[in-house]
Amino acid sequence: VFNCSDGLDYLAMAKFFKGLASCGAWACFDEFNRIDLEVLSVIAQQILTLTDGLRRGTPRIVFEGSDIPLVRGFSSFITMNPGYA
Repeated sequence: VFNCSDGLDYLAMAKFFKGLASCGAWACFDEFNRIDLEVLSVIAQQILTLTDGLRRGTPRIVFEGSDIPLVRGFSSFITMNPGYA
C-alpha cells in the first residue's frame, strides 16, 4: 500500500509500474485523488498502456521508453477519498 500525495509525479508512478509489471506484483495506491489532475491524466495513459499489453497477452512491452517484461500477475488498485483531499 502506497499513500499518494500531491507531490507524486508521473515519473515516480512510471517507476512503480515498471517494477510491478516486471515481476508480476501488485500494489494499492491509497488516496489517489490527492495527485494533481495534470499528473492523473498521464498516469491514466500509463495504466492504459499496461492494461492493453495484458489484454493482448504480450510478454514484453515498451513502457515510458523502456522495454520491460509484462508478467500476468501484475495489477494496481486505487482508493480515493473524495471528501478528504
